[in-house]
Amino acid sequence: MNAYGTLGLKPDTSMMALAAQVERGLPLSALDRLARQVAPEDAGFPYRLVPKATLARRRASQARLTPEEGARVARLAEIWAQALVTWGSDAAARDFLARPHAMLDGRKPLDVVLASEFGRPVVEGILGRLRYGSAA
Repeated sequence: MNAYGTLGLKPDTSMMALAAQVERGLPLSALDRLARQVAPEDAGFPYRLVPKATLARRRASQARLTPEEGARVARLAEIWAQALVTWGSDAAARDFLARPHAMLDGRKPLDVVLASEFGRPVVEGILGRLRYGSAA
């Protein structure tokens, strides 16, 4: 599954269509789907992407994610999809994302990706090296 499918969007969604969707506000179901895949055992995982009180208000009013929240969700969905391709299974992808990595100064890839937009290309680089047999 690609990142778009992970978010519940059509698999043939273009990057521009995804950007427009994020700007309009991704539905809360996109966050829920991603959380179930990345951290199925962690009921508190969605709060790493949207603060608990904010998410509760959004759910009560049936609001969508803000562009900033949606960008964070889409960023993680892209990394999740790449980790699945690289590792071949949900369990192995979760393990990679949750394990401290030497090339990230001992930080977990998941933490690096969620910290800022600058973490995504670093983790993508590691996944690419792993996928194509380079040192990582």
